[in-house]
Amino acid sequence: MKGLKFILAGIFFGIVMAKSEAISWYRIQEMFRFQSFHMYGIIGTAVGLGLIAVYLIKKFGIRDTEGNPIVFRDKDKSWKKYLFGGSIFGLGWALTGACPGPMFVNVGYGYLAMLVVILGALLGTYLYGLFQKKLPH
Repeated sequence: MKGLKFILAGIFFGIVMAKSEAISWYRIQEMFRFQSFHMYGIIGTAVGLGLIAVYLIKKFGIRDTEGNPIVFRDKDKSWKKYLFGGSIFGLGWALTGACPGPMFVNVGYGYLAMLVVILGALLGTYLYGLFQKKLPH
């Protein structure tokens, strides 16, 4: 029962992703071809809500589920690693038609080919963990 709230949040997330068409390969391709504003509107809404959430967390000193304070650290000013990492992420997103959240929603929706994408994402994460100390940061 302790994890029920997380299961319910995941179900809600899946419903929102499916109903907003954010899991649609077609919608994602439209975005990368600059043919539609649909996905940019979803992403912009998420960024706006994230800004509001961070503001409220800082203003009211909201704590995490364990009661620890939520601390925001300043990011380093090096933009090259963000450009490189964002490019790899964007290429993967464009080639597979899904980013990490919708990958799982697509499997739940019955698109079992996404299991290959999830395996690739897990393998890439594992390899990053292996070589993290050898990579430039």
